[in-house]
Amino acid sequence: MTQPDPLARAPSSVSGGGYAKFGNDAGASEIRIALREFECIGASPPHDHPHIYLDMGEDDSILCPYCATRFRFDAGLNSGEADPSDASAHA
Repeated sequence: MTQPDPLARAPSSVSGGGYAKFGNDAGASEIRIALREFECIGASPPHDHPHIYLDMGEDDSILCPYCATRFRFDAGLNSGEADPSDASAHA
């Protein structure tokens, strides 16, 4: 039996159409979101950092290695929402 190639397996989003992107123009130290898989863009373009895919897995938070923003899972928010609200999903 052949083993699947782990490098051939790309992560897929919940919606199937790409990941929600969150930014941090205000420089908040922590942003609460309702997703565990998303992209951090840093600040809004043109001041963004490389758009990085982050996956919290079973954890409740994750730190972006580029901008050091801590993202914390909050089941009380709707998908694409953020607290603070100015960090909400970007297109």
